[in-house]
This record gives sequence, C-alpha cells and structure tokens, in this order.
Amino acid sequence: MSSHPPIPTRVVLLCGPSGGGKSRLAALSGLPVLRLDDFYKEGDDPTLPVFAGTTDIDWDSPASWDADVALAAIVELCRTGRTRTPVYDISTSSRVGEETLDIERTPLFIAEGIFAAELVERCAELGVLADALCLRGRPSTTFRRRFLRDLKEGRKSVPFLLRRGWLLMRSERSIVGRQVALGAHPCNKEEALGRLAAAAAGRCQKTRTAAS
Repeated sequence: MSSHPPIPTRVVLLCGPSGGGKSRLAALSGLPVLRLDDFYKEGDDPTLPVFAGTTDIDWDSPASWDADVALAAIVELCRTGRTRTPVYDISTSSRVGEETLDIERTPLFIAEGIFAAELVERCAELGVLADALCLRGRPSTTFRRRFLRDLKEGRKSVPFLLRRGWLLMRSERSIVGRQVALGAHPCNKEEALGRLAAAAAGRCQKTRTAAS
C-alpha cells in the first residue's frame, strides 16, 4: 500500500468571449468538463439584469448567472469526484433537468464558460485552482463562430443574435480585459493546451488573481 496521500482534484477555469472556442478546446483536452453556462438563472428570475431603459435581459452580465451554485459544484467535484448539475436550455432560458457529473478520481478537470473568471479568486482561496485561462482571438472570427453556432442550435431569434453579436464584437477586447483583470491568463489554443498539459502533470502555473 502506498504511503503517499491521494492527489487532490483541482480545476482549470476556462473563460473567454462567447464563441471563442472554449467548448472545443475543453473537448480536445480529454479532461472531464463542467459546463458553467448551465448555471444561468432562469428567464423568470427577478434578479436578472436588464439593459437600461428596456426590458431586455442582459445575458452577458455576470449577474445573469448563479456564481454561488457553480462554485459549490466545483468544490463538490474536487472533494468527492461527483456533483449534480442543471441542464439548461438557452432557447427557452430555463433549466430542463439535472444530470450527474462523475469524474471519479481524476486529479484535474475543466470548468468552462463565459463567466468562469468570476470564480478565479474564490477557487484560489479555497485551494482548488490549478490554472485559469482566457482564450482570445480575432473579434471578427469570434463573431462568425458564435453566430453560426447559435443559429444552428436555435438559441434565440436571428435579429437578437445579430444585435447581440454586433455588441459583443465591439466589446470583445474589454471583455477579455476584464477576465484577465480577474486573474485569467490570456492565451491562444496552442498555449492553452500546453498549460493544460502542465496542470495535468502537476506543474501548477502561477496564476495572478485580482487581489495579487
């Protein structure tokens, strides 16, 4: 019997603009993945943020997302290797079920979503953070990928997708800047894969948090 303690499970937070390739990269890594976008609030939640002077919900605001529940799921995965997660339908802005994510004794997993950077400091304080990455690229490329994906999946109406896409393209650099300020390391796909490999090998990257 080995005298070494079990390797603690840690998380890599993967953020970046909507349509920036987070889900594709997470799948390519081969690591278990927690989808943080499933922790959006439901469309009838009275705490949802709206655009000034309108009744339109701002789904790109962190206030549209349940950070506390998402963090609890991350911590539970790190401690037990299993957690229950909501299944969210973006087209109806509602939770349509639950499922169990079981990563067993895997020492590393990815939690990916556009608001992942909101949890960098809290995960670091709890000792479960392995790394935090922010994928970045050309805003025009992100716009195209996001629109084609959302159109294919029927997430919202075409006019809504075009309006949202145009606004996000214009603000993409500031979105990345905010996530970096929260402690995520800006990188492209190749560098991100390298840092994921390093984290999986137990070589923890130095991640700057907002407080450091």
